[in-house]
Amino acid sequence: MKFRVFYFILLVIYSLPAYSSDDKNPDQKGSDNSPVISFSKTEFDFGTIRMGAEAVHYFVFSNSGKSPLIILNVRTSCGCTVTDWPKTPLGAGMKDSLKVEYNTRVKGVFNKTITIQSNARDPLVELRIRGNVVKR
Repeated sequence: MKFRVFYFILLVIYSLPAYSSDDKNPDQKGSDNSPVISFSKTEFDFGTIRMGAEAVHYFVFSNSGKSPLIILNVRTSCGCTVTDWPKTPLGAGMKDSLKVEYNTRVKGVFNKTITIQSNARDPLVELRIRGNVVKR
């Protein structure tokens, strides 16, 4: 009898998340008024670069949603990649860019990921850069 009660309680506990509501934030997924971040390109190939040369690319994006877009955070896959992004909200229909700079002091092939977190309908976007750094 004790085991039946125990299993019943476990069943109830594990089924509770299925009944929880995810409508706490109206600006998130599923809302017609939420911002939408759209990049013209999500990958960039620097090709072959000489050690010490500048490796900078600007990823252009727009807000194709109906409310202001805010980039909350940008993470890179390693410290060799530095980013700069607009810190102010981007209005509906507006364009801007995200600067990505790769440190070319280390020789070899690279393939790095930049992850953008925003208040958009799809809150995470991944960008990629790649190339090959060769000696001078």
